[in-house]
Amino acid sequence: MSIKRYSRRRFNSLIASAPLWPLAAKALGAKSFAAPTRELLITKSGAVADDSTVNTKAIQAAIDQLAAKGGGTVVVPKGVFVSGALFFKPKVNLRLTEGAVLKCSTDLSNFPAQRTRIEGHFIHFTPAFINAAHCDGFQLTGDGTLDGDGMQVWEAFWAGRARDKGFTNTGLPRARLALIEGSKDIRIEGITFKDSQFWNCHLYNNDGVLVRNVHFQVPDDYRQAPSTDGIDIDSSRDVTVDGCVFSVTDDCIACKGSKGPRALEDRDSPPVERIRVRNCTFKRGGGVLTCGSEATIVRDVIAEDCRITGRVRIATLKLRPDTPQHYEDITFRNITSEGPASGIINMAPWSQYFDLQGMEPPKSIVRNLKILGIKGTFSSFGTIKPNPGQTEIRDVLLKDFDVTIQNDKLNTSGVTDLKCENVMVNGKPYSV
Repeated sequence: MSIKRYSRRRFNSLIASAPLWPLAAKALGAKSFAAPTRELLITKSGAVADDSTVNTKAIQAAIDQLAAKGGGTVVVPKGVFVSGALFFKPKVNLRLTEGAVLKCSTDLSNFPAQRTRIEGHFIHFTPAFINAAHCDGFQLTGDGTLDGDGMQVWEAFWAGRARDKGFTNTGLPRARLALIEGSKDIRIEGITFKDSQFWNCHLYNNDGVLVRNVHFQVPDDYRQAPSTDGIDIDSSRDVTVDGCVFSVTDDCIACKGSKGPRALEDRDSPPVERIRVRNCTFKRGGGVLTCGSEATIVRDVIAEDCRITGRVRIATLKLRPDTPQHYEDITFRNITSEGPASGIINMAPWSQYFDLQGMEPPKSIVRNLKILGIKGTFSSFGTIKPNPGQTEIRDVLLKDFDVTIQNDKLNTSGVTDLKCENVMVNGKPYSV
């Protein structure tokens, strides 16, 4: 059964009346993909909680056993269970009980490289720790922890970067904690993603995802755990992130897609659409929500009713000079900074890695960006600037601010129809 087509107004009314995605999915006619209620403890298939035994075969056997019976839930009991890459099958879920830790092996031979989606393309690279492809209705739930044990991998990354400034993010094997792809009606709830070696939760080409009451964290005293994005929403639709806590050292939530001059022709990278972020807390990270670094079409995004307690920017829109990008109908509203947050907005050229492949620089559009109801303390207002001659930026609204800003100048150029309404900065009305 396909999801019914509704107008944007009708879809938004459904979202407003049903605050969490699964309810809205039912309203849209989404199919139920519930797994059977049977459960299987991983200790029943031989897994050992000694923080050293690599339990990949035992845990995969539990997954396969349930799949052969028509589905069910693999349960991780209290204790520390080390494993390599795990591959889930349709109608098989994962639940981590209180005190359960499912921990990544740092021997990357337990993550044999394969074709996988990363940074906007498919390449031969390390799979994730938890892999669920074409698993409609997949649930990753509980009160336990997915632990990437990332410290030695981070140190190896920085050593590689010290030797070679051109060392890329995929320059050494490292595992994301979860990759869920090509699936519908997904629920991730309650668990903690800890010390991921790479991205934490990668959602690729899914329809209907709820991420609720999940913690994403790295050590507060570690300088920079590289590429530890909290949630990467890659070419996915109808995603709700509700009540989550982010303390990472890269983007907290990133909307991603493809990259390169031919990105709009990439059929593997449909638009990111209808994203809702609400009631979340941001303690550490690059930004509440980021568009890019690899992204093409991102539209109908709302981040609202959130609080910032550390140095986290509100809005980041990365403008790649080598990629045609279309960012449209993006709203940040009712966001309060309770600590020394960084900037409010950074929309600017992003050229850390890019390749025009001998082609003319592509055109991009940013349209209908709204930042509303912002309160608290910030270090800077920020920047709104295009890639010169490439980016059309129009219809930007800043409204209902009551903020204290150390550097209160908003650096702008090349913007059409930028409006400030009831913007109070350092106790005075602000205009641009």
